[in-house]
Amino acid sequence: MEEAFAARREARRLLVVPERRAALDALVLHATTLRIPVVEVEGGTLTQLSGFDGHQGVAVALAARPQVHLDDVLARARERAEAPFVLVLDSLEDPQNLGTLLRSAEACGVHGVIFPTRRSAPLSPSAIKASAGATEHLLLVPVDDLAGALADLRSRGLRLIGADEGAPLRYGEADLRGALALVVGSEERGISGALRRRLDMAVRIPMRGRIASLNAAVAGSVLLFAAAEQRGTAEAGELPERDPARQDTQTAESDAADEQAAAEAPAADNNPEADAEAAQAPIPAPRRSTAKRRKTVEPPAPTESTPDGDGLLPGETGDH
Repeated sequence: MEEAFAARREARRLLVVPERRAALDALVLHATTLRIPVVEVEGGTLTQLSGFDGHQGVAVALAARPQVHLDDVLARARERAEAPFVLVLDSLEDPQNLGTLLRSAEACGVHGVIFPTRRSAPLSPSAIKASAGATEHLLLVPVDDLAGALADLRSRGLRLIGADEGAPLRYGEADLRGALALVVGSEERGISGALRRRLDMAVRIPMRGRIASLNAAVAGSVLLFAAAEQRGTAEAGELPERDPARQDTQTAESDAADEQAAAEAPAADNNPEADAEAAQAPIPAPRRSTAKRRKTVEPPAPTESTPDGDGLLPGETGDH
């Protein structure tokens, strides 16, 4: 709720359960300072109005979220002098997963989030609370045609990279810098076929334990932070290493080949003069590893579900 105030969202009124008013005195005072009407309601009424029982005795009624388009997302990237960084959500069904991914996206500096208007978890009070206020700082773009939106992103120079547990490429081997759209699929089906065909690359997260996969929110968050790390390193002028395990393997193979060649070379005759000449010969520079960096090809470059009238944003008071 404090994030909504910080983002200067238009607030219609603050709803408070009387028994919680004393504990929420600072929040009520802040709302009064902003000239937001404070209305006392019973706990059951607040639950009914918000459709959510995790409100902690307080909620704020906000004006409808302004409509946002892809152009607004790209404009934000230009304002920050950064390459566009977009998260695409393909039909997430769990509000908690939705909120968690929005929270991770905001923490990683994502410029906007694109999601379908249908077959997707709504931006409900529970999702908003799970986002810890990130929804108030992100540009959220609902679209009717998600596959068409991906095509539009590609035409504007963004690479499309999706999370797929069956992909041959590990996410640590992928170049996640530059103009990028990360695609996260639904909890049950993953990325749909229509979107999968439009991806430039799919990456997987290696699993070393007994569990075969991660849920959508965790997998998406891992990729978001991996991309944010690479983008931060690139901005600092440093290039991240690519696939160190593969480099170590190639180096070991190179060393083994050197040892085999030395073993197969004919032994030198016991000639003192030849030994003296060899001793005076310049020492050759050590052979460099044949490991090569992976080259990646860079192609050219929830609608908020609100009841009629005001939307309710549950309070986050810090009490647990």
